[in-house]
Amino acid sequence: TNTEADLIAAINAPQYGSNANPNQAEVCGKCALVKGPKGEVKVAITDRCPVCKSGDLDLSPAAFNQIGDADEGRISISWSFVSC
Repeated sequence: TNTEADLIAAINAPQYGSNANPNQAEVCGKCALVKGPKGEVKVAITDRCPVCKSGDLDLSPAAFNQIGDADEGRISISWSFVSC
């Protein structure tokens, strides 16, 4: 079970893949370094975001607050996979 304090993210469906068992998706458990207006944060990919566009991540509140202001809702980011 995850909490709002965890530094995690859901990745967009196209990059998540279509494994018959989503718990075995290759991307699950990988880490990403996310850069935003207020800095950067390393997150673990733990889920799929079905409504996100290709390239998007849906960040946990704790992760989002490290790189942006919560009242903005959506912000421009760049990210890449990194070692955990």
